[in-house]
Amino acid sequence: MSSNHELSTRAIHCGQSPDQWTHRALIPPIVSSTTFELSVEQLFDTKFIGNEYDYSRTGNPTRKCLETALASLELAKYGLCFSSGMATTVTCCHLLSTGDHVLSCDDIYGGSHRYFTQCLYRSGIDLEFGDFTDLSDVANKLRPTTRLIWVETPSNPLMKVVDLKALCELRDRKAPQAIIACDNTFMSPLFQRPLDFGVDLSVHSVTKYINGHSDVIMGAILTNREDLYIKLKFLQNALGTVSSPFDCYLVNRGLKTLTARMAVHQTNGLEIARYLESHPMVTQVLHSGLPSHPQHELARKQCRGFSGMISFRLKGDAQQTQVFLKSLKLFKLVVSLGSVESRVELPARMSHLSVPRERLQLMTIDDQLLRLSVGIEDFSDLIADLEEALKCVQKSLPTN
Repeated sequence: MSSNHELSTRAIHCGQSPDQWTHRALIPPIVSSTTFELSVEQLFDTKFIGNEYDYSRTGNPTRKCLETALASLELAKYGLCFSSGMATTVTCCHLLSTGDHVLSCDDIYGGSHRYFTQCLYRSGIDLEFGDFTDLSDVANKLRPTTRLIWVETPSNPLMKVVDLKALCELRDRKAPQAIIACDNTFMSPLFQRPLDFGVDLSVHSVTKYINGHSDVIMGAILTNREDLYIKLKFLQNALGTVSSPFDCYLVNRGLKTLTARMAVHQTNGLEIARYLESHPMVTQVLHSGLPSHPQHELARKQCRGFSGMISFRLKGDAQQTQVFLKSLKLFKLVVSLGSVESRVELPARMSHLSVPRERLQLMTIDDQLLRLSVGIEDFSDLIADLEEALKCVQKSLPTN
């Protein structure tokens, strides 16, 4: 593929060429074989360094097609697919050694927080959290031993937007040996390319927007650094955190409609964010596409679009939240995000349940904060669903 091709074209054609198969299949086949035949001559050749494929954990043709396609969408040189989004996080952290310092933004996915605070520390890793929207706070917490800077932007669930270019410049000055890994799940490769700003690793839960159909668990790491790719490729094989050929086939299929899906997610997300912001039962809306968002101008400069992720605060207390959730019909109360159907989630009791309550309170993640993943249904139907639920909330408020 030419570097001049647009992302919608890349999503359909990169890694898909029929030329790579003797049967010239237009769609990459599911290569389910766990192992591949070697010749005796290769085995005893002192110059033989191994086939590209010998065992599917090490390399698989179907997986390679997807890794190539994903890398092309962020204009990355290298892509690796893993068995889950959390498997990508774990694999990244295997780049660390005992005594290393990790600085993570304070508002991150609950599963990442759980791994960092309950698993990673056992390896003798020094972990610290900071507010990455305040780069002076980051500067004060960087150390000579900092080896990993973990950032989500927009963050989960408070939708904070971090200035990636400024963060990378700060790293270069204060902790040049540190790797910056950016969880890019909320934006997808279409709406944000962290590597463009100097980030070393762009990390995705492929389960979400990239796949988009609620039927695959997968993760991916994209990078331009050959040294990190070699290390991560080794870890992918050594840890066995690989995605299956069938899952790669499903994601490869879903990827072909990513640009079309993201366009609708963006349109629907903005329409619903504006609607919620105008509603008397809503006290705050967090969506980086709204001018009211604290980092709106940064988001417009750094991102190529806005996804369907919205957080908002509901008027009332836990009772009103229960009324709202019970009244919804189209928005389904389920974990995860980024799929074709619309979802609602209560982070404090779902995705961030494992985060200590005192930390949630400090970050104002409570029973009034809800998170929407707006799907690709007709937005007028989605607004009608929200309108009915919010009417029920209004009726449930105590009258004085």
